[in-house]
Amino acid sequence: MSRVVCNATPLIYLAKIRRLELLRLLGDVIIPKEVKEEVVDKGKELGENDAYIVEKAIKEGWIKVLDAKLIEVPIKLEKGEEATISLAVNLGVREVLIDDAPARTAARLLELRPKGTIFVLLRALQMKKINFDDFLKIMDDLLVEGFRLREEVYIKAIEIAKKIESSGLVEKDIQWGF
Repeated sequence: MSRVVCNATPLIYLAKIRRLELLRLLGDVIIPKEVKEEVVDKGKELGENDAYIVEKAIKEGWIKVLDAKLIEVPIKLEKGEEATISLAVNLGVREVLIDDAPARTAARLLELRPKGTIFVLLRALQMKKINFDDFLKIMDDLLVEGFRLREEVYIKAIEIAKKIESSGLVEKDIQWGF
């Protein structure tokens, strides 16, 4: 089974819109303890509902929390992003789920394959776990919750989603910066 190391943003926003389970489509989901502290511990202190949803997934065992031995990352990053990239390198996991552009650049420099929240939605559409209308609704829900997305990325995601819905695409077709 495949594995992905996940940063905070995909966890937070997918939990906020009650679609955290879509992460399971990527295989085993692993997070560093720094991300758990950011999302669950600090989130609960702030009274964020998404923190409890992520905590439940951890208790159920489908999100695993591991310690990361920090490595030197070529770009200055937030603690959780650095830990996510470090953990992926430590485990030999090539795919990281991370949305922040500088962190994605750092991941690529370390020969990792960064993917983001939109990739998860496109994968769900490709696997027929959601349909095109669901995709659009989820995208809107993310934006309502404050998920930041450049207009050109939003448009490209919808174009790719339409192609997936009409003809189905292979993995390489949904890699476009998501």
